[in-house]
Amino acid sequence: MKTTWLYRIAAILLLLFAAGHTIGFLKFVPPTPEGQAIMAAMNNVRLQPGTVYTYGGFYRGFGLFATIYFLFAAFVAWHLGGLARKLPAAAGSLPWIFFFLQLAGLALTWKYFPPPPVIFSALVTLCAGWAAVLMRSAPSPTSPERG
Repeated sequence: MKTTWLYRIAAILLLLFAAGHTIGFLKFVPPTPEGQAIMAAMNNVRLQPGTVYTYGGFYRGFGLFATIYFLFAAFVAWHLGGLARKLPAAAGSLPWIFFFLQLAGLALTWKYFPPPPVIFSALVTLCAGWAAVLMRSAPSPTSPERG
C-alpha cells in the first residue's frame, strides 16, 4: 500500500474517531441510577466553592478539547500524506513522532476505554506506523535546483 493512502486512511479514521468521541460523550446517559447520580453530582458540584466551574463542565470542556486534537491529528495525517507523495524528505522526523503519539494514545485507550475507541486507535496507529516505515525507505527525489 502507498504511504499517501495510509495517511489518508488514518486522517479519515481520525475524523470518524473525533465525530464518534464527540457524539458519544455529549449524548452519554448513564444506564444505572448510580451512574445518573454521579453525572448529576458532576453537573452540580463546583470545582472550588464560589466558582461557576463544575466537574461536569470540566468533563465536557476537556472532551471538546480532545476533539480539537483529533481534528488536528487528522489534518497532520492528511498533510503527511501529501508530503509522502511530493517531498517525503521534507517530513523529517514528523512521521515517527506522529506514530509514537498514536502509539501512546493506543496504550491509554487500551487501558481506559471500551473496544470501539481501541479499534479506531489501533487502526490509526497501524496506518501511521506502516506509513512511517515506508517514508523512511522512500527515495529522496533530486532537487531541480541542483544541477
